[in-house]
Amino acid sequence: IPERMEDALRRVEGAFSIVAMTRTKLIGVRDALGVRPLVLGKLDTGYVLSSETCALDIIGAEFVREIEPGEMVVITDKGIESRRPFRQKKARFCIFEHVYFSRPDSILGGRSVYETRENIGRELAKEAPVDADLVCPVPDSGTPAAIGYSLESGIPYAMGIIRNQYMGRTFIEPTESIRNMGVRLKLNVNRALIKGKRVILVDDSVVRGTTSRKIKEMILDAGAAEVHFRIASPPTAWPCFYGVDTPQREKLLAATMSETEMTEHLGVDSLKFISLDGLYRAVGEGKGRDPASPQYCDACFSGEYPVEPSDQIQKGFEMKAAE
Repeated sequence: IPERMEDALRRVEGAFSIVAMTRTKLIGVRDALGVRPLVLGKLDTGYVLSSETCALDIIGAEFVREIEPGEMVVITDKGIESRRPFRQKKARFCIFEHVYFSRPDSILGGRSVYETRENIGRELAKEAPVDADLVCPVPDSGTPAAIGYSLESGIPYAMGIIRNQYMGRTFIEPTESIRNMGVRLKLNVNRALIKGKRVILVDDSVVRGTTSRKIKEMILDAGAAEVHFRIASPPTAWPCFYGVDTPQREKLLAATMSETEMTEHLGVDSLKFISLDGLYRAVGEGKGRDPASPQYCDACFSGEYPVEPSDQIQKGFEMKAAE
């Protein structure tokens, strides 16, 4: 089975983390770029494979290490065998895992996701300060960044929006009508806290803009004096073809509008995104992004795809022109 998996996966383009089980083996493998995470844990005398370390905590397993990009591990009753079935490449881990996808109680690349998101908020406060009364997260993914923004700026942090814990992620819902209703079911404004205040709303990203517009309307309806959006990622201007169901490019707000146009479209007093260099600094790359050889996969922001989406190009998708 491992040999047949190796043969099959050498023919696969794109990103993958795969776990398979036979009667005698547990097999885990990441693509050569390591775009998606995969970790190894130990539970009593057995081993565990998972996409995130938080899953190990839930079952009481000990984190051993990350499966490396391009590595296949074959686990049997004799132990762990590590193989390298793919031609070695420079790793390009998905930077959006740090921003949104991974849970804040996980560890990625030896770094706490929560602490990284707090660092993103601090960097955002340095890059895009604004005079206001409250820093409020769009829960839950905006919470650590909002805390970081508050700590760096000195503006009080407050839970101006309360999240219904029984709702899923609205940006993934298939239709706009469902997404609109989902926002109202998912979030509610803390009116007594918001009324008359100049509010900084910190969110992880702006994709279509549907959620952002609804949240702005809810905040203004609650009596806020001003609404300032601060976004803990650069503008999402390109689709992800590596396992994330983001919409067609023309449906991405940042693909068709400038920051000024987005500010007017959303109807907020100001809108600022963290820069790509600022995001890189927040995840531990002190000098920012190396344009000649990016350290992460950031195609959704930069349009530079580490694996050319050949199937999408055949459908008419136009790649970013070389600068």
